[in-house]
Amino acid sequence: MTVRYSVEMDGDINATAPGTTPPDSDPARKRRVHGMLKLYYGLNEEGKTVDQAESMDPCDINGPHFDPEVYLNKLRRECSLGELMDQESYMVKQIRSLDSDMQTLVYENYNKFISATDTIRKMKNDFKKMEDEMDCLSTNMASITDFSARISGTLQDQHAQITKLSGVHTLLRKLQFLFELPARLNKCLELQAYAQAVSSHRRARCVLLQYSHMPSFRGIQDDCHAIMDKLAQELRQKFRDGGSSAKDLSECVELLLQLDEPAEELCDKFLSHAQSRLEADLLGLEAELRPPLSSGPTAVTDPYTGPARRLSVEPTAGSPTGPTSLNNPFLSPSSRTDILEFIDRGCNEFVSSLCLVIASYQELFVNRPQEGELASKNIPQMAIGKLHAFVDALATHYFSLVERRIQEEKSVGDNSLLVRALDRFHRRLQAVAKLLPGSAVPSQGTEIVVRAARERIKQYLAALQSFYLNSLTDVRQALAAPRLGGSSAGGGSHLGGPATGKDAPASLPELLSTLSATILNQIKSVLASVHLFTAKDITFSNKPYFKGEFCSHGVRESLVVNFIKFVCQSSRQFCESAGDRGGSTPPALLLLLSHLCLDYETSTITYILTLTDEQFLVQHHSPVTAVTALCGEAREAAQKLLNHYVKVQGLIISQMLRKSVETRDWVNTIEPRNVRAVMKRVVEDTTSIDVQVGLLYEEGVRKAHSSDSSKRTFSVYSSSRQQTRYAPSYTPSAPMDTNLLSNIHKLFSERVEIFSPVEFNKVSVLTGIIKISLKTFLECVRLRTFGRYGLQQIQVDCHYLQMYLWRFVSDENLVHFLLDEIVGSTAHRCLDPAPMEQSVIEVICERG
Repeated sequence: MTVRYSVEMDGDINATAPGTTPPDSDPARKRRVHGMLKLYYGLNEEGKTVDQAESMDPCDINGPHFDPEVYLNKLRRECSLGELMDQESYMVKQIRSLDSDMQTLVYENYNKFISATDTIRKMKNDFKKMEDEMDCLSTNMASITDFSARISGTLQDQHAQITKLSGVHTLLRKLQFLFELPARLNKCLELQAYAQAVSSHRRARCVLLQYSHMPSFRGIQDDCHAIMDKLAQELRQKFRDGGSSAKDLSECVELLLQLDEPAEELCDKFLSHAQSRLEADLLGLEAELRPPLSSGPTAVTDPYTGPARRLSVEPTAGSPTGPTSLNNPFLSPSSRTDILEFIDRGCNEFVSSLCLVIASYQELFVNRPQEGELASKNIPQMAIGKLHAFVDALATHYFSLVERRIQEEKSVGDNSLLVRALDRFHRRLQAVAKLLPGSAVPSQGTEIVVRAARERIKQYLAALQSFYLNSLTDVRQALAAPRLGGSSAGGGSHLGGPATGKDAPASLPELLSTLSATILNQIKSVLASVHLFTAKDITFSNKPYFKGEFCSHGVRESLVVNFIKFVCQSSRQFCESAGDRGGSTPPALLLLLSHLCLDYETSTITYILTLTDEQFLVQHHSPVTAVTALCGEAREAAQKLLNHYVKVQGLIISQMLRKSVETRDWVNTIEPRNVRAVMKRVVEDTTSIDVQVGLLYEEGVRKAHSSDSSKRTFSVYSSSRQQTRYAPSYTPSAPMDTNLLSNIHKLFSERVEIFSPVEFNKVSVLTGIIKISLKTFLECVRLRTFGRYGLQQIQVDCHYLQMYLWRFVSDENLVHFLLDEIVGSTAHRCLDPAPMEQSVIEVICERG
């Protein structure tokens, strides 16, 4: 029994009796011993008893029905001698182990036995003392109950009289308050204790109204009404002045409402007074604005050429060469402050004051708890409607001033100032949205920002167009510089460059490279400026417009695509020959612009649009202009410019040939001794054009030349066909036979397309120019009549042209054919067709 008690009291205390040492302190052994004891007592891991079925086997040594005799008989019967000896040894070891474990448990729980004994002894003493105190308490409670019963019995007779006297006292105090109320109200009025006066009057108002039929109470009521009317008048004056603090103003409104002042009238007075102060702020802002200018063409300051240069936004329809640059001495004065300072002033003065008015108004009329009679008047709904109308009216005026100031911001040199101003404007309007939910002011402010961004896009497009047209004007001046410098009227007129202050002008490749690079740099600069609208630190950049439509339609379509189209359209306008426009355009400019448009088609357009899409994260959800369409438009412009260049250069040479034919008497001319000077000029100009085109375009592909190309004329003109033409049988009496032979020859010749589109290479360009020139020469010859020496002069001129022009064309047979047609047509119109010997022609051409 003792051992079982000690086991149940066992815990985590490992103390042992003084002077003793446990025989085994191994933790694993302790756990095994505790496990065996728990198993013996039928306990689980939590120390609770587990119901287990009792074993009925008499041979179960751990069971309650164990029978030693039966167990020994079973061992003798089933085990050999060796097994019996082993079983004996095993049981001896278990007995020794159990004895050792029991001794260990006794040692470990020795202190617990002593402590438990002391605790039980102490508890006996404490419980005895507690019983004595409880007995004393019970006696005192009985005495108190008896004393209370005796007092109640003594005072029972006087309780009704005391209650009656107390009621009379309360009534007298109320009457005293009523009679003293007029004096009390006057005193509060003198001390300006308006809240106390209103509170006192409200306490007595119901009683005075109830007993107003009694003369004494009616007199008090009339006096109080007179005093309160005077108090209300002072409150109205104080409210009207508005010079007090917000707290005093709030108290004033609250007291007026308690005095049954009409809430709607108070709202109107409050808003009227606030409107006067806010309109004063708006007048200060309006004073910062310039007076509106008279209607007329909008002028934009060109940020790239200086502040003194003004450029029209759109070029006039009659001048494709560029906008009219004006040195305008009557520029309107700029605003007194920049736009950021203007917006700051508007936000710090008007918007801040408006927010304070909204907050104060809502605190006074909207958010104030409505009690009693005020709750039935639905004041908040009425007040919020008036507030919305008040805010909308003032905001409309403020927004008109802001838009006027934004419209004055014409300079596109630095866009960061405008973006920061718009960001601050939009950010401060969000305070109005928080104070006045449902107000249209924030959305209207966002619309102003959106319109400003759209207008900025238009301004940047106009600035790019102006810059492009000014660049073309500079190129034209550079191309005209050599002529102004006194260069000859020969090839130098086609090789001009800009005057750079050096001796030698810049070449066409340098001009093209400079023009293309400056335009591309300006586009990049404009994109960087416009990108400020979508910066992450800008509050309105997360609006749907700036994430979608602004990037796709605003920047990509309205700015970049429209500028590319403008470049192509303005370039095509140079091809118009109406009036003096076509003649005033330098051919070199046509050539340069054709290569510029070709560069745009091959790479620049793709690069610019890719840069735009990456920089602005353009999402092509809506239809946008395809890159291929723009490239096609640029190639079309390049083709048209190059065709026009060929036409212009061909007409220049053709004009010389036409005059040379029309101004000479071909019937009475002398025998040719040299090549005419105009033919030498034609070769010189053709050579100059060849050099000019070669600066920008590649050589191109030409057919293989024969070894005697320069002498081909002689062989052609001495052929059997020519001998047939100029044979003695060719007499005026037989013109039909010769014409028949010529016409038959044309039927089997390849048709020459004079004004066919040229390819983007030097050979094709020169071929087109030479075709136009020789075709003009042919048609002029057909309109004249020639004598013998006139025919011979044409022979000399054509042979000279053949000696040099064959090397410029893609197919030398084309030159042979046209020159052969010229000589043949001359022979048909010759009165005495006696051709010159080929050897003589060669000697004259080599000498000339």
